Amino acid sequence: MTASIDLNADLGEEPQEEPRDIALMQHISSCNIACGGHAGDAGSMTRMLLAARDAGVAAGAHPSYPDREGFGRTSLDMPLGDLIDSLAAQVAALAAIAADLGVPLAHIKPHGMLYNDLADRPDMASAVAQALHRAFPHLALVGLAHGAFEQACADVGARFVAEGFVDRGYTPARRLIPRSQPGALIASDEARAAQALAIATGEPLTASDGSLIHVMAQSLCIHSDSPGSEQTALRIAGVMASKGIAVRAPGELPYDSDVADLLRR
Repeated sequence: MTASIDLNADLGEEPQEEPRDIALMQHISSCNIACGGHAGDAGSMTRMLLAARDAGVAAGAHPSYPDREGFGRTSLDMPLGDLIDSLAAQVAALAAIAADLGVPLAHIKPHGMLYNDLADRPDMASAVAQALHRAFPHLALVGLAHGAFEQACADVGARFVAEGFVDRGYTPARRLIPRSQPGALIASDEARAAQALAIATGEPLTASDGSLIHVMAQSLCIHSDSPGSEQTALRIAGVMASKGIAVRAPGELPYDSDVADLLRR
């Protein structure tokens, strides 16, 4: 059986860039659609869902801290119950539109600082995983590979999709380098494709301090707002094909046993 990896992108976040998002869907296998917390509205959700359906791309929700002004890139000091209510409402908004359009949803991937907080705060990760799995038991939960959210999802019996990044640098702790620091962003197509292939095959990455780390992921993210994202996605697909690795959504077919062994390390 051929090995496979998912290639995803966060879409529907910038109204002026919808043509770019729709073009990017030709080269990815799943997408995460902004659903009102940091960006997105009913119109953009509808357009992204229809584009995903037409491209055969698995669609998911991309909720965040309710922070449109800051684009969800700041931790909000808010009661955990209020945060969970907001996240559930965001996902439900997308789910309602998807149901009307007949487009199935596959997953939920938190956005921005919420994503990072869920990787580093076990208390928050546990509460959010439990609440989202209870409200949307048929949807997989996506998060940073090797973070607290991964364990929290396992604890509540939720299907978790571990994610790695092709256009971001890593710290020795297998966390993303903050965008404000040197090495946070990987600029070239060649370097992005090399990182994608390393993650897909279980090869080591070089962390910010020069040490080697392994990032075991089932899905790779390319940020749609990274310059050249469409070209990068096309290059990654070509590199994967040359190595016999199919680009497809995690739920489509079982993984090759060798890749599954790597993911369990």
